[in-house]
Amino acid sequence: MDTEAVIEAADVVDGRPPGADRKEQIIRMVALFVMPFLMVTMMFATYMSTMHSPHPRDMPVAVVGSGATAQAVVDGLNSGDSTEATLVTTRDDAVDLLHDQEAAGALVLPTDGGANATVLTASAAGASQNATVQQLLAPVVFQNSWQATTEDVAPLPAGDSAGIAVLFAAMGMMLAGYVPLSIMVMGVPHLLRLRRFLPVLAGWSALTSSIIWLILGPVVGAVDGHYLTFLGVGMLATAAVGLAQLLLSKLVGPLAVLPGMLLWVVFGMPASNLALSVHNMPGFFQFLHGVLPLPAAGEALRSVLYFDGNGLGTHLIVLALWIVAALALCLLKERSASGKMIPGVPPITDPDAKAPALAGGPPRSKRFRYVAAAGFPLAILVVVVGAMGFSMHKPQPHDIPVVVVAAAPGQAQQTAAGLNAQLDGIIDVTVADTVAEATEQIHSRDVVAAFVLPSAPGTPATLYSASAANASQQSAIRAIFQPITAAQGLSLTLADVQPLSETDTGGSNSMYVGMSWIMAGFLFLAVLRGGAPHVRRLRQFLPLLGGWAIGMSVWLWFLFDVVIGAISGNALETIAYGALTIFSVSLATGVLTRTVGLAGIIPMMVVLMMAGVPASGGGMSVYLVPEVFRPLQDVLPLPAAVDIARSLRYFDGVGVGQNLVVIAIWGAVGLVLNLVVDQWLKRRERRSDSGGPDAGTTPGTHLRLVPAETH
Repeated sequence: MDTEAVIEAADVVDGRPPGADRKEQIIRMVALFVMPFLMVTMMFATYMSTMHSPHPRDMPVAVVGSGATAQAVVDGLNSGDSTEATLVTTRDDAVDLLHDQEAAGALVLPTDGGANATVLTASAAGASQNATVQQLLAPVVFQNSWQATTEDVAPLPAGDSAGIAVLFAAMGMMLAGYVPLSIMVMGVPHLLRLRRFLPVLAGWSALTSSIIWLILGPVVGAVDGHYLTFLGVGMLATAAVGLAQLLLSKLVGPLAVLPGMLLWVVFGMPASNLALSVHNMPGFFQFLHGVLPLPAAGEALRSVLYFDGNGLGTHLIVLALWIVAALALCLLKERSASGKMIPGVPPITDPDAKAPALAGGPPRSKRFRYVAAAGFPLAILVVVVGAMGFSMHKPQPHDIPVVVVAAAPGQAQQTAAGLNAQLDGIIDVTVADTVAEATEQIHSRDVVAAFVLPSAPGTPATLYSASAANASQQSAIRAIFQPITAAQGLSLTLADVQPLSETDTGGSNSMYVGMSWIMAGFLFLAVLRGGAPHVRRLRQFLPLLGGWAIGMSVWLWFLFDVVIGAISGNALETIAYGALTIFSVSLATGVLTRTVGLAGIIPMMVVLMMAGVPASGGGMSVYLVPEVFRPLQDVLPLPAAVDIARSLRYFDGVGVGQNLVVIAIWGAVGLVLNLVVDQWLKRRERRSDSGGPDAGTTPGTHLRLVPAETH
């Protein structure tokens, strides 16, 4: 997300120090609230509504066989709206469909009266799709009393076992395309004429594409080779988004951040087929999959990396069409009567004169503004692609806490010692006296699972876990214990002590609730710093923070519960804890934005979001990401916020208290440090000859609603 763009979009009304006209001040303050409100709402309304309960819609599958039985299987699969089955005659035909990504999976029927069927999958087409298609075909196998084996005809490489390299590569290309424009509009608008912009865009596209490959390839190890692929696709994708964002900027100025974010990120992610299968999305997003740059870039990379380039041309054509259309419309706009004007941008008659590099900042030289226009988006790009790629490219189980329960204490101790020796570093096994004690530890999230040994010969062992605690860690622990019990000749019963709800089938709701609180907190202070730098003292913006925190918490609860229906119950607690989280994060963010300006947004993004997401266990379990994130789970606000939302919904509020302490500490430390910043600013103003506005700002640097010529 482009914080600088939000600030500049909010800063389209003349903002003068306290002596300015009251009406203009009111308009300005309303704009400061409206912009972050729209940004947070757009993102999380879309993500929550599309991903809280995804289900397959006409997922294409192939059935290999002939005769009445094969036709009956096809007819059965086509009787509902979950699958769209096609009958093919040979296994090779089915494999070709999977390699062309025209089928998500295939079922090879038994031949010659046998009972052995084969489910063909392609994990490189998406881990979620791979799991979904197996779930859709499993009932067919069961109903016909067949024995099924699974074969992956397009497996993911070991370095990218989660299949996220193409996702974060494509996301990086989107950021590289649209983030710089928001800064260039204000800092270096003279570069926005096509004759200057095109060579800059070409060099920038090549640079950022190379950096994305460097991060995901040699640094992280998720990609092996394919530099020219990343360079070619990246230059096309970045150019497509960059030119389209340039067109939007020429039409609506800094406000272009809203349609830009909506197209490139908010709509692009659920339509991408890179995180969740597009066949699990509503039909509107299935349509967008074929027209937006994010899906085109990700699918182009996936095609080359995993499918020998099958279907590559279609995705490249989409990117090329965006480039041609945006370029043509930009040319038409420049040749119009208002071609040299950018709405909401102050006139700069001399590009060499000093002007703010970032919104709300001091006047800077042209060289400094060039550095800021490249450095700020480059830092965001490296942080997002690097942090997410490092943390999620290769999930490996480590130190998963498990308890063993047995009728005889000595048997439990012996089993625990054996498991610890056999799976050293993968699981951490302790002993519980009773099943009730073990399940209580699961409810408190102290352990992930409980392995209960058979109470008598011939009875099954039982593995207790909770999908509501995290679906990925439940899958991981089941995958560990199923072969262990099978090797010992034991049958295993799987028990879910706290299943996910029907409106949270993937377990992502708590993550989106927590992220929305965190983003609402740090985004508002960033906008306030850039759009109203004359609001200098803690006593001035503290009431604003309080009102914003309460208002946004109420709105987010209403959006998620009443409008979308993804969460339910605990309304007062959800609102109160959300308001505390937003308020605390705002205070912590204010420490950096008031001292180092908008550059402080970068470290706050790293701490609050980039480190917070893998440490939260909201998506991938913290026991599957690198170990460095495990201790962060106990100290960062995002993991605390995610666990609060999860606990309120599924675990009767267990653990909420300690998470509230973490968030309150962030707020208290932020409050104390802001008081220190107040004193520092006072001393700084006393030393200043002018005694002017907040450090790093000067009068007259705010924006006016007048057109400007670009040079």
